[in-house]
Amino acid sequence: MDQQNRETNVALLSVASNAGLVLLKLIVGLATGAVSIISESIHSGVDLLAAVIAWFAVRTSGQPADEDHPFGHGKYENVSGTVEALLIFLAAGWIIYEAVKKLIDPVPLEHVGLGTIIMLVSAGVNIIVSQRLFKVGKETNSTALQADAWHLRTDVYTSAGVMVGLLLLWLNDIIAPEVDLHWIDPVAAIVVALLIIKAAYTLTVESARDLLDVSLPREEEDWIRQRITEWSPTVRGFHRLRTRKSGSHRFIQFHLLVDGEMSVDESHRIHDEVVAAIKSHYPGSNVVIHMEPCSRPCQPQCLHDCLLDESERRSVSPEQNRVC
Repeated sequence: MDQQNRETNVALLSVASNAGLVLLKLIVGLATGAVSIISESIHSGVDLLAAVIAWFAVRTSGQPADEDHPFGHGKYENVSGTVEALLIFLAAGWIIYEAVKKLIDPVPLEHVGLGTIIMLVSAGVNIIVSQRLFKVGKETNSTALQADAWHLRTDVYTSAGVMVGLLLLWLNDIIAPEVDLHWIDPVAAIVVALLIIKAAYTLTVESARDLLDVSLPREEEDWIRQRITEWSPTVRGFHRLRTRKSGSHRFIQFHLLVDGEMSVDESHRIHDEVVAAIKSHYPGSNVVIHMEPCSRPCQPQCLHDCLLDESERRSVSPEQNRVC
């Protein structure tokens, strides 16, 4: 419940900050006529919608497994990330459309200095909120919170780009007003849109991989393999390691091979120790282990993760030299 409250509270912080920035950017954008600021207000509007989706996702994904969802509700986080990415693609397309129109039919900007200040405020707020989202998202392994954090971090970069563009226009009006540089505003908006598209693509890939039940990252599976080897020689080997992720929850299952003469009590004790070790490193994991007797001749799949030393392997006859 503590973790659930942390995730919900930081998601609400994102909702509140984005709502304030949308309103502020929209007012200033309409007052100055800067399409780059208006595009930023649209971007923040998408971030606001994404934050609301993330808030709903972390609330729902934290619910325990039930009869209709025996594996929990973690996929809500992955679905929210995918939906957020699609929304970003749509917003980026609209921004490019408006920017191109502004390039074809340019309109002089007003209150450029005010627009520059607003972009600075926006970047500062989003740096603080995104850092908080990243911190809690990584600590709780929340896909939804990390996706929301990437949204805001992208907003930091795009706000900085728009701010530089407006600053150049501001200086141009002061130093060389006869030089027309108003094309900088729509060009900056297009750059904003391209950065948004890149972030949306990355987010789509990250969210969709878990929806498709892709295995855990290689380094995580390697850690699991390395951890199992610490029970050697009591544990003689393992195979059929299968992993996947649903939201912040990992699902890990494999077959563990032990001496066929081992008692049920002893094998159960080892089972519990291995499960506890994995869960201590990856809290909230669902670990399923099938205990098997290690006998000779062994099955071919045993060889890859065999924990017997070379002398034990050579003690088997050549036709049976496929030791687990």
